[in-house]
This record gives sequence, C-alpha cells and structure tokens, in this order.
Amino acid sequence: MKIHWTTLADLTFRDEIDFILRKWNAEEAMKFVDLVEAFEKALASNPFMGKPSEKRQIRMFVLSKQTTVFHEVFEEKNRIDIQLFWNNTKDPKGLEIYL
Repeated sequence: MKIHWTTLADLTFRDEIDFILRKWNAEEAMKFVDLVEAFEKALASNPFMGKPSEKRQIRMFVLSKQTTVFHEVFEEKNRIDIQLFWNNTKDPKGLEIYL
C-alpha cells in the first residue's frame, strides 16, 4: 500500500525531531528517523498494525516509549495516511483535539 503523510503528520514529526534534538542529540534524532522509516516499510505490508481507535477508523501504534503514531487505512484507495505523531509525555487530553 502507498503511504501518505498528512500535513499534521509532517508537522508533528518535525516537532518530535525538535524535541529529541533539545533533549538529546543529532544521533538520537537520526535513530528516530530510521525507526520511522522502518515503521513505514512494515506498515506498507501490514497496514492494520497497532490498536484500533474507539472513535474513528484510526489505528495507533506505539513506535517508541516516547512516541505513538496514528494512521488510517483506506483499502479502496490502496493508501495509508499517517495522521499524527504523538509525544507520549504530553497530556493525553490534548490528543482529542487532533483526533
């Protein structure tokens, strides 16, 4: 399946990179980028990875201790939309705004 990133996914991914750079270093940021790339490859062949959301057709996958990725599968379009990268240290109530 084809992977598509929403604008929100792109913005929240960049926020995660900025967070990693502030808290750790460029090497850790590159490890995160590698992790995301590996996730994309796995997701393309197994689009229903992760736990389904109760509210929408979105699935959530814990990418790391710090980050969860939210994605939506559109089988009829043969496409997966990565919706959001969420820093798990944030207040979960804020997540409702995005989903």
